[in-house]
Amino acid sequence: MDRARYLNPHQARDREPDDYQNLLGDAIERAYAAGVHDLPGLVGRLNEARVPSPNGQSWTAELFCHEMKRLGA
Repeated sequence: MDRARYLNPHQARDREPDDYQNLLGDAIERAYAAGVHDLPGLVGRLNEARVPSPNGQSWTAELFCHEMKRLGA
């Protein structure tokens, strides 16, 4: 099996994630592990876990989508 043909999960990363990205990623993973797979549920979990949003306000679906786009840029 040629392992070089498979994707490396970090191949698009240009640096290590910072503390904020790790905190956000961990909260998203916990929500998925708990069976939450919809955007309203995920946003609710981020707010329940008190994961800070970029603007310091409560997470909303629009803010979450904007932040995922920003982080993925």
